[in-house]
Amino acid sequence: MSANGKTPSPGGPEQRKSRAGRNLPAAIGVGAGLGGLVIVSLFVYKWLFLGLIIAAVVIGSWEMVRAVSVQKARPPLVPLLLGGPLMVCLAWFGGADDLPLGLLATLLAIFIWRFAAGAPHYQRDVTAGALIAVYVPFLGSFAALLAYPAEDGSVRVLVTILAVVLSDTGGYVTGVFLGRHPMAPSVSPAKSWEGFAGSVVWTGAGSAVAVSLLLDDAVWWHGAVFGVAVSIASVLGDLGESLIKRDLGVKDMSNLLPGHGGLMDRLDSVLLALPTAYAVLAFLVPPW
Repeated sequence: MSANGKTPSPGGPEQRKSRAGRNLPAAIGVGAGLGGLVIVSLFVYKWLFLGLIIAAVVIGSWEMVRAVSVQKARPPLVPLLLGGPLMVCLAWFGGADDLPLGLLATLLAIFIWRFAAGAPHYQRDVTAGALIAVYVPFLGSFAALLAYPAEDGSVRVLVTILAVVLSDTGGYVTGVFLGRHPMAPSVSPAKSWEGFAGSVVWTGAGSAVAVSLLLDDAVWWHGAVFGVAVSIASVLGDLGESLIKRDLGVKDMSNLLPGHGGLMDRLDSVLLALPTAYAVLAFLVPPW
């Protein structure tokens, strides 16, 4: 999900793909399916949402371990696959006070588990493991903090997802028509400052309406501040993952999702947006 100015390639079979080589019908179908599953889990059977968060951090951690292996890094996989669900469950059942305990336990497990492979490249592998632990399950666990136990938690997740979608869509559309000045050409050449401005404006305006309508005690400027903050975090998250992929020399984190690449290629905008949304809403519109 990116604030950029990419347009579909004209002519023949390539009409089905974006300039990035994505199969657009497949990408739209997968995206709509995932979005529908999240909405159902939030408002019909909330325990399913907990399962979705756990699945996302487990798959994302696996993709990251797989991706860094191209640079010969070997972060311990087992502590990450166990520590991710631990962090999510501590956030869900214990709240923000317990989440750091899960991160600490995961980091200690990484340090100790890696002893078995000996001294060569210990620092490299442990550093990669610590990065993954913070980047994927720790940040992803903020979805649980947003959703539960607040009575309006499902709405808080919904407005966050809406803000990320508005940021991506606003940046894409604005970049297509107005994009002239590259934002970070060495990291993501397609992104423009005009697209970034479009992301912020669209998300600020849309969230001003959505947050004030959907959250009790919220007014329009709460939503505008929320939208601007989430949009900035979303774009930075997208750029951050692009930077990691360029450093690793990979195009996608995996080929798990048709038309998208890996799950991490869809979570890039979300991971930084989640703690940002949690912090802004906790300050402006405290949970019930």
